[in-house]
Amino acid sequence: MKFMKIGSKPDSFKTDGNNVRYVENELASDISVNVEGSRFCLHKFPLISKCACLQKLLSSMDKNNTDDIDISGIPGGPTAFETCAKFCYGMTVTLSAYNVVATRCAAEYLGMHETVEKGNLIYKIDVFLSSSLFRSWKDSIIVLQTTKPFLPLSEDLKLVSLCIDAIATKACVDVSQVEWSYTYNKKKLAEENNGADPIKARDVPHDWWVEDLCELEIDYYKRVIMNIKTKCIIGGEVIGEALKAYGYRRLSGFNKGVMEQGDLLKHKTVIETLVWLLPTEKNSVSCGFLLKLLKAVTMVNSGEVVKEQLVRRIGQQLEEASMAELLIKSHQGSETLYDVDLVQKIVMEFMRRDQNSEIEIQDDDDGFEVQEVRKLPGILSEASKLMVAKLIDSYLTEIAKDPNLPASKFIDLAEIVTSIPRPAHDALYRAIDMFLKEHPGITKGEKKRMCKLMDCRKLSVEACMHAVQNDRLPLRVVVQVLFFEQVRAAASSGSSTPDLPRGMGRELRSCGTYGSSRSVPTVMEDEWEAVATEEEMRALKSEIAALKLQEESGRKSMDRAGVTAISKIRSLIMSKKIFGKKLQVQSKERGEKNNGGGGGGSDSSESLGSMNAAEETAKTATPSRNLTRRVSVS
Repeated sequence: MKFMKIGSKPDSFKTDGNNVRYVENELASDISVNVEGSRFCLHKFPLISKCACLQKLLSSMDKNNTDDIDISGIPGGPTAFETCAKFCYGMTVTLSAYNVVATRCAAEYLGMHETVEKGNLIYKIDVFLSSSLFRSWKDSIIVLQTTKPFLPLSEDLKLVSLCIDAIATKACVDVSQVEWSYTYNKKKLAEENNGADPIKARDVPHDWWVEDLCELEIDYYKRVIMNIKTKCIIGGEVIGEALKAYGYRRLSGFNKGVMEQGDLLKHKTVIETLVWLLPTEKNSVSCGFLLKLLKAVTMVNSGEVVKEQLVRRIGQQLEEASMAELLIKSHQGSETLYDVDLVQKIVMEFMRRDQNSEIEIQDDDDGFEVQEVRKLPGILSEASKLMVAKLIDSYLTEIAKDPNLPASKFIDLAEIVTSIPRPAHDALYRAIDMFLKEHPGITKGEKKRMCKLMDCRKLSVEACMHAVQNDRLPLRVVVQVLFFEQVRAAASSGSSTPDLPRGMGRELRSCGTYGSSRSVPTVMEDEWEAVATEEEMRALKSEIAALKLQEESGRKSMDRAGVTAISKIRSLIMSKKIFGKKLQVQSKERGEKNNGGGGGGSDSSESLGSMNAAEETAKTATPSRNLTRRVSVS
C-alpha cells in the first residue's frame, strides 16, 4: 500500500479527555470550532490562510462578536477536519488509500483550493491520487470502497469515476505486465500445485482480477464490469467467470442452489444485476451457473423479464446441463414440488433452435412483393439433441415421484422431445413406470397417452423382462413388448418371424407403439387399455421362463419358445376379441328386450355370426410368408 506524508512539523495536537482538542502552543487559541460534538481550540491565522470556508465564517463571526464556529456538516467528521487543520499548521499528516477520500471531501468542504494558496491540500491530494494510488490495483479498489459514505460529493468530485476507470484499465492490461504478488488466491493456487510456489508454478491467468472485485458492492461492481466490457479487450468467458465468482461470494448458499435467509431485497438486486451483466457471447457462461441464477430468481420472485432472459440463454446450451441442475423448486403455494412449466419453456427454447426459417421477399409478375418462408436446416447436432433427450428422460423419472404432479404436465414435457430419435427407450420406460407407480389413480386416457410416448421396439432385453411382468402397464403394451421381444429373438437366431393374425399384427406393427384404434371395436379398445388380470399376467409370465432360457438353449429351443409364446398371445388376444363381441351381443339383446324384441333377431344372429367368423379365422389362420418382410426389427 502506498502513502504520502505532508508537512514537516511535529504533531502538537493534544486532548483533555472531554472531546476537546487543542494545539500546544505559546499563543492562546482565539477560535473554537465545533464538529459533531468535538471541540477544537485553534488559531485563526493558520486556518484562514488556507480555508476559504473558514474565511467567510470568521468574517460573519466578527460581526456577531462570537468566537464559536460550527461545521458539523463537514464530510469525514472530526477526524477529517483534524487532518486538514494539521495541514494548515504545517504538521506532518499521512495520507493513504483509507483516508484520502475523506480528507479530499473535507478539503473540498473547507475550500482549500489553489486560488486560496498555492500548493494547497486539494492539489496535493489530486496529485497523490493520479500519480500513485490510481496506478495501484489494490489501492484503487480500496479508494473506491471508501467513496461510498461520501456520496454524492465523492461522485461530484469524480473520485468514483476515476477509481472505476483505473480499476477497469488495470484489469484489461496484458497478463505479462501483471505483478503476481497482488493477484488471485495464493492459498488456492498452492493447493493446486501441491504446495509449490504459485508464482513459479504457473503463469498469471486471464481472470486474475475476478476475486478482488468481489469485495465491491453491487452498484460499483456493475459499473466496473460495464467499463471493462466497453473496452472490448476482455473476452466473454472471463467476464462470465467474474460474474460467477461474485455470485458465489455475495449470495449465501448460491453454490448449492439455495438462498439462505437474509436481506431478500439486496439478494434480488445482486441476482438481477448479474443477469443483466451476462455477456452476449455463446458459452461464455456455463449452463450450470445460468440454472443456479434461474433458481435464485425464482426464490426471490424476480420479474418475468429476467426469467425469460435466462430461459433463452439456458435453452441455447441445454445439452450441458445435468438432471440435478434442472430440479428447480416451485414457488411457495404451488402444489407441485418442482417448476415443470419453467423447464418445459427451456426445452421448447432448445427445440426452437432446430426449427429456424428464413423469409425471402420476391416480386411476382404484377410487381407485388411476395414473402416466401423457407425452412433452413436446424443448427442442433444429433449428439446435442440426444443428450437433451436423455436429460429429459432422467428429469421425468425424478419428477414422477411427486404425487401432486398432474399427468398432463408429465406428458406435455415428454412429447416435446419425442421427435428426437433415441437408440433406446429404457430411461423413458423407467420414467413412465415410476409415474404409474406413484399415481395409481390416473385415467385410462392419460395412461394410454403416456404409454404412446414409448416405443416397445427400442426396449432392451432387461427392460422387456421387467415390462412383461409389470402389472401397472396396459395389456396392449405388455403384449407388444412380448411380441417384439420374440421378433428380436427370431431375428437374432436367423429363424422366421413368428406369425400373428392379420389384425393383431397390423396393430402391433403400426408406426406408434399404440397404432390406430379406428378399426378396433369400442369394447375391444377398453380391454386393450385395461390392466391385465392376474390370470392373464400368469399366462404372460409363463413365457418369461422361455425368454430367459433362450440364451442357454439352441436355435430349436428359441424357435419353440417363440412359437409357444406367440400361440399363447394369439389365444389371449382372441379371447379378448370374443369377450368384446359377447359384450356387444349382450348389450344388443338387452336393448331388444326393452324394445319389445321387434326386428332384433336378425341383428343378434348377425353379431354372433361375425363373432363365429372371427373365431374360425383365428383357428384356421395360416402363417403369412410376407409377415417377415413387413416387420422391422430395431
